[in-house]
Amino acid sequence: MSPDVPRDTPILLFDGVCNLCNGSVQFVIDHDPDAVFRFAPLQSETAQELLADVGFEDYDFDTFVLVEGDEYYTKSEAALRVAGRLERPWSFLTLFRAAPRVVRDRVYDLVGTYRYAVFGKKDRCMVPTPELRERFIESDPMTDGGT
Repeated sequence: MSPDVPRDTPILLFDGVCNLCNGSVQFVIDHDPDAVFRFAPLQSETAQELLADVGFEDYDFDTFVLVEGDEYYTKSEAALRVAGRLERPWSFLTLFRAAPRVVRDRVYDLVGTYRYAVFGKKDRCMVPTPELRERFIESDPMTDGGT
């Protein structure tokens, strides 16, 4: 694993060309006042290395992945873990963990199936503003410049 990838902070891996996913990342940034989360598009080499490092090999772009140390979480579990670390009232979304994961993941999958049709997609991954650049750990040509 590259020494530039911090392992002491949660990393959210997202579909970099998905408008809904990019909006979700921006939402997390806006509601994460302590700047706990770091981000990388799933399409980046960094994400591929990180996923291999934690043993998650059979992924696709229908879910974002939360990596915390040597553990990873996907779908509704990842979303609720992220929500739990955001400012209130968003942290209260963790109450949805009371619902069976199979039900939560079916809703997540339904949104994932139609996200491009409803929200659209970009030709390239999101390019963070200079102010947010330090929160993104990828360096990939698909991001229109990288680091």
